Amino acid sequence: MLTPAKPRHRLATALTALGVLLTAAALQTSTAAHADAATTHRILFDNGHAETAGNADWIISTSQPDPLGEDSSPSDETDWTGALSSWGVALQQTGDYSLDTLPSGSMLTYGGSAATDLSNFDTLVLPEPNTLFTTAEKTAIMTSVKNGGGLFMISDHTGADRNNDGEDAVEILNDLMTNNSVDSTDPFGFSIDSLSISSGYPAAISDSTNPVLHGSFGTVTKSLIASGTTATLKPADNSAVKGLLYRSGYSGNTGAFFATSTFGSGKVAFWGDSSPIDDGTGQSGNTLYDGWNDGGATNAALALNAAEWLSS
Repeated sequence: MLTPAKPRHRLATALTALGVLLTAAALQTSTAAHADAATTHRILFDNGHAETAGNADWIISTSQPDPLGEDSSPSDETDWTGALSSWGVALQQTGDYSLDTLPSGSMLTYGGSAATDLSNFDTLVLPEPNTLFTTAEKTAIMTSVKNGGGLFMISDHTGADRNNDGEDAVEILNDLMTNNSVDSTDPFGFSIDSLSISSGYPAAISDSTNPVLHGSFGTVTKSLIASGTTATLKPADNSAVKGLLYRSGYSGNTGAFFATSTFGSGKVAFWGDSSPIDDGTGQSGNTLYDGWNDGGATNAALALNAAEWLSS
């Protein structure tokens, strides 16, 4: 016995329903794609202030401003050239970050038309700058943070003047915070100590809810000092300042090796040494050391979680 043919109107109804489902699926996919694009974290690494002077090689890639020019799909730290390539490649591999570098000889700006203008980025990373920021640059940096940008300041020990211009990262970053046209009254609630601490493994505080210590890139337990410094916190000036890792024997407002704060609508992070971000690989002729993968620390998780927090 033959099965009766389905009525035409039922078939039409089924096709209409299928069309609605396909349209909804397409809309959902489109919306998800736009959502992903909207949440891409944009990070600018500074190389405009002698970050490659001496043995320093604090760049994510020699292709600047866009590291994708060296390798558009890096799978290993050596696919990009620089002592910060591990950091850059790890962020790139997530698919959630857009990375650029301010090339040597360029100036930091805010509100301008340049592709590297800070208004185009969520976070600025200052990896041990070795020349003073100009008055205009300090205004740009501080305004960017005040308006919601992230600022990651990475220092080194006092006296680490790699280009012999009379200024080191401690002095340069303190000058940024105390001598700018936006707010020079201890805006972040801390100052960087003029110290040269030879070695140590600063430990993280106990705070299971802190997104820098317990972020999507892992749990932070310790960092590494290999000739670095610390910060003195001043919560009376900015109650948001918080020490996350401390030099052994210190706590509270002294000996903070890693600290965070806020300013206006933006976020700030401080790290007392460039050794933890050094992955040991870079341009030929530089003497580099692998602090990124140091077995006694969790430097990679700290750098990556902090970048995520600053950019979110």
